[in-house]
Amino acid sequence: MHTDQQRLPDPQLDQAQRAAVTELLRVAPVLGELAGRFAAAGHSLALVGGPVRDALLGRPGDDLDFTTDARPEQVLKLVQGWAEAVWDVGIAFGTVGAQKAGAKLEITTFRSEAYDRESRKPSVAYGDSIEDDLFRRDFTVNAMAVRLTADPERFEFIDPYGGLSDLDAGLLRTPGTPEMSFSDDPLRMMRAARFAAQLGFDVAPQVRQAMTEMAERLTIVSAERVQAELSKLLTAANPRAGLTLLVDTGLAEIVVPELPKLRLEIDEHHRHKDVYEHTLTVLEQAIALETDGPDLILRLAALLHDIGKPKTRRFEPGGGVSFHHHEVVGAHMTASRLRKLKYSKEIIDDTSQLVELHLRFHGYGEAEWTDSAVRRYVRDAGPLLERLHKLTRSDCTTRNRRRALMLEHAYDDLERRIAELREQEELDAIRPDLDGNEIMEILGIRPGPEVGAAYKFLLELRMDRGPVDHETAVTELRSWWAERDAERKQA
Repeated sequence: MHTDQQRLPDPQLDQAQRAAVTELLRVAPVLGELAGRFAAAGHSLALVGGPVRDALLGRPGDDLDFTTDARPEQVLKLVQGWAEAVWDVGIAFGTVGAQKAGAKLEITTFRSEAYDRESRKPSVAYGDSIEDDLFRRDFTVNAMAVRLTADPERFEFIDPYGGLSDLDAGLLRTPGTPEMSFSDDPLRMMRAARFAAQLGFDVAPQVRQAMTEMAERLTIVSAERVQAELSKLLTAANPRAGLTLLVDTGLAEIVVPELPKLRLEIDEHHRHKDVYEHTLTVLEQAIALETDGPDLILRLAALLHDIGKPKTRRFEPGGGVSFHHHEVVGAHMTASRLRKLKYSKEIIDDTSQLVELHLRFHGYGEAEWTDSAVRRYVRDAGPLLERLHKLTRSDCTTRNRRRALMLEHAYDDLERRIAELREQEELDAIRPDLDGNEIMEILGIRPGPEVGAAYKFLLELRMDRGPVDHETAVTELRSWWAERDAERKQA
């Protein structure tokens, strides 16, 4: 096994990289103190993986990963009484967590892990050397470490597998063969796509080939772990790169099979827009409209908004193509897929509702909406209105500049109308002008379905006419009730 240990600072590290690593190491006294505690107990300690990689990229953070020859029970004893908080939820996998001076620390015993072909959970075996521990890491850029001592001047940079040169080249390789790495933990194939999205790295040809040949292996990984990687990919800087890799390697067929199905066949007689490329463009345009950082629900909705199209595609006479009600079908498919990925009920409900509503705006520019229609649009969107604005605007990917401007102006006008109505009434919380107790008192009825029917009538009245005074509401309710009573007697 090739090893190449370098003491910091090293000529291989350029000035900016040395400065970045030095800055990271200034998280000492945390690092120095922790290393001193381990050394005093006769154990080694190294900063490892993502924190080292990110420091070399000039993006140090507060989440620090360590590896050690100490066993988990020994690690617990070493951090208890020193750290401000300690947790052992990962101790079965050799990991102890701690909080100190604003930094989150995860300390893991040297290990190797592999998936049993019949199991969804990795089995853990502890190791005795940092080189062996680094060999089991997912990619070379994450297989670099800084061996710590109580004296920061004696910190050692460890790079057994050429991670620094791969980092410089922006390349994802595995320390051993990719087949061995992905067999040990198939989720690493998704992690490659996530790093492509997060860091803009290319995937080495042999890694891409292994991902393609071993894609089916991902089926043994739990849905929760797959979901976590997909969410990280989608909230990265460039999700398109990661999603494209998932589709090209066949991994998307397992994670979100609806996505590759959007590559609808285009023949010489039935020409229509490539829905897959359209979807990725909508996702990018939605990201450009975000104002408070990555919005997972908006990005999921953009990714899935057209997944109902393959099921609803119809070739029309004359060469046209239609996708009638694809938003309704797509909403059901979205909820089903997100449930399989074990997303929360809130994310499932919000994302599927956005998918169902994303076409509601179309037609606004051709036919003037009544105030009632605008109120219904706001009511149906509820707290998702701002996301719906962004999704609807992003859904315009036409190259016809005139049509694009027309749609943009039409939506500007709709937002203006919503703002004007909001000034006149509380649009976000539209309620009937009479509540349930008043309905029962006026009609002389007890709680039951009839109260709900009356409430629904008054809500429709509110939508159609806006706020009305109390007397008018009472008159309309009694009139509706009399007509309903007459219909019942005739029946």
